[in-house]
Amino acid sequence: MRHLTRTLPLCMIASAAVLSGCNSDDDQVAESATVDLRLMETTDIHSNVLDYNYYSDMPDPTIGLVRTASLIRQAREELSEPGNNVLVDNGDLIQGSPMGDWRAAVGLAPGEVHPVYKAMNLLDYTVSNYGNHEFNYGLEYLAESVNDADFPYVSANIFRDDGDDNPDNDEPYFSPYKLVNKTLQDREGNVHELTIGFIGFVPPQIMQWDKANLDGRVITKDIRAMAEHYVPQMKAEGADLVVAIAHSGISTKPYDPAAKAENSSWYLADVPGIDVMMLGHSHLVFPSEAYADTPEVNVEKGTVKGVPTVMPGYWGDHLGVIDLTLAYSADEDSWTVTDSQVAARPIMVDGQPVVEADSMIATAVADDHQATLDYMGTPIGSSTDDIFSFLALVKDDPSIQIVSDAQKAYVEELIQGDVNLQDLPVLSAAAPFKACDRNGDCSEESSFTTVPAGKLTLRNAADLYLYANTLVAVKVNGDELRGWLECSASQFYQIDPDSSERQELVNYTGFPTYNFDVIDGVTYEIDVTQPPRDDRDCNVINEGAQRIRNLKYQGVAVTPDQEFIVATNNYRANGGVFPGTGSDHIVINSPDANRTVLANYIRDNSPVTPTADGNWSFASISGGTASLEPVFRVPDTDRARNFVAEKAPNATFLEVNANNEAVYRLNLLP
Repeated sequence: MRHLTRTLPLCMIASAAVLSGCNSDDDQVAESATVDLRLMETTDIHSNVLDYNYYSDMPDPTIGLVRTASLIRQAREELSEPGNNVLVDNGDLIQGSPMGDWRAAVGLAPGEVHPVYKAMNLLDYTVSNYGNHEFNYGLEYLAESVNDADFPYVSANIFRDDGDDNPDNDEPYFSPYKLVNKTLQDREGNVHELTIGFIGFVPPQIMQWDKANLDGRVITKDIRAMAEHYVPQMKAEGADLVVAIAHSGISTKPYDPAAKAENSSWYLADVPGIDVMMLGHSHLVFPSEAYADTPEVNVEKGTVKGVPTVMPGYWGDHLGVIDLTLAYSADEDSWTVTDSQVAARPIMVDGQPVVEADSMIATAVADDHQATLDYMGTPIGSSTDDIFSFLALVKDDPSIQIVSDAQKAYVEELIQGDVNLQDLPVLSAAAPFKACDRNGDCSEESSFTTVPAGKLTLRNAADLYLYANTLVAVKVNGDELRGWLECSASQFYQIDPDSSERQELVNYTGFPTYNFDVIDGVTYEIDVTQPPRDDRDCNVINEGAQRIRNLKYQGVAVTPDQEFIVATNNYRANGGVFPGTGSDHIVINSPDANRTVLANYIRDNSPVTPTADGNWSFASISGGTASLEPVFRVPDTDRARNFVAEKAPNATFLEVNANNEAVYRLNLLP
């Protein structure tokens, strides 16, 4: 049975000494009450505790929990009832910045506190959810990190691997949900005990992305299915309000429980009993105009299928805020959400910071900051040329080339003596991790890899390879290789050769740049007059479309059954999304991080000359209008514009737009 909510006058929460001053009839069941509750969310901090860019070695006011903390304090100060708030985090905390890299590299002994928790323990978090990157360093490191958090964790779709096929006896690996009793003050000054249930979810794909860390130890289940299983249980145990903290984005694909979708939040909203959704993982912002055309979404109100929903970006650039109006009915003995308003509050507006850094957090992690600076400054060699990614999406690029060269050399050495592999050609797949942000904003150099010629340090290796992946190699045939490249080529919009209108070339919102794999060791062209064959998940959406032209190995056309080894990373190889990937294709499962492979390659070959070999290009567009204008964008900085002028003679500067981006026409005519 649901617990009975009682109205208590303020004098009853003061002290026993003043209880006698309360009227005896004050302790009675409330007929009705209205409570205002503010829920706040951070997500995808990725160890960006400070407002500092360790790649450029400069302060950066566009990022950092140290700035989000000031928004949190402001949001609390705005409340007429100061206690009527909760703060949650949605994961991807311990990995993703040089501070996280340093902490993992030196290890975390019992008694040592991870810097993210030094900061978060100062902010009175109520609960946190696990993100997919929490598992990058293994379950033991995760446990040692999380045990210093002053708040509980939840995750409802990760279970112990018990080795059998009976789902009914599966045991949750973590607490699937947490019921928190919260004392809230209503608009009349009376206080109420409200039970808020928090349930967390992680992308089931962690089993592919971190297979080496998780296989045989845990399993994952579908997000919505686990919500349908646990939410009634939460309600039965007394939850007045259910908050789903889903490390999952918004996708409107039809629901299929067998698919265990990565981005499940749109149909998570269908689960009865979920009152609020707090999202993450996509590094996007909701509510925002980016979702204006999404079915059953109200951007102005901030709802998905009527459920108040927020997703506050990444790296601390936004704070998610959901304001609820709750009404209590004694007749029903229940609380109902009668109104809501949602906002993702930014730390920057019009290019200017709106909050200062929180001094308490800066002080708490000062030693970690210095240790990170020292770690990043470790020298590894030198480069004879600039390694910038300003052109990584429009031509073969040095920032990708040097990663591919390192991966290819590593695998070629590793297969020597293996009679099953040593005679196969070795290719390498690498993608631009930094080439504009995920919203397609290309105005900031910090959204690109910028490694100037000269001395190279671990800072530069981390800038060139952003993620804590490990090197994995797969064996593919020619048909799978072509399919892999077709999926990668979905990065681009279809260009109409007969149009004189300006046409954007790169599709940022529909296709993250880390999926644009360039495969070195073969040559090929991309025909952007063709529609993309695949969507971002390599599902065929245009049967018969073919963007990949003239795919050749050593000048000879690749045949469908020709075999290759492709060096890549665990995320791609284990994912099984791109053709030629998945566990049945893996032939090398290296323990070495791709970034370590890169750093060692630079040490062994210094000074390096990371000249792009031009193995891919756009196919020339013939027969179209002479005024064809496909365009791309880079920051309006001297460094970016000089690089484009030197490296891309077929690019013509057009203008600087209102977003401070330099816009270029790419000449694709013969």
